[in-house]
Amino acid sequence: MTAEETDRIIEMAWEDRTPFEAIDAQFGISESKVIQLMRGELKRSSFNLWRKRVNSGISQKHLLKRDSAINRFKSKMQRAVSMNAISKR
Repeated sequence: MTAEETDRIIEMAWEDRTPFEAIDAQFGISESKVIQLMRGELKRSSFNLWRKRVNSGISQKHLLKRDSAINRFKSKMQRAVSMNAISKR
């Protein structure tokens, strides 16, 4: 996996409304592998905050737990992220 792919997976995992199923469809990485990746790439405190948020019910990380009215989400950053050219924030 390239550094750009790793960065994109981490970015998708941080987004509350991007489900694990979307990461799996795009990169072929299961939820457990995403968790392992996040654990290895993030600081411990950042990982703990992320896991707490994912498990809190606020996050829409699982399609089965997601409100059925949400069928598509386009990030405001979508234009900046295209072609793996992430602009400085």
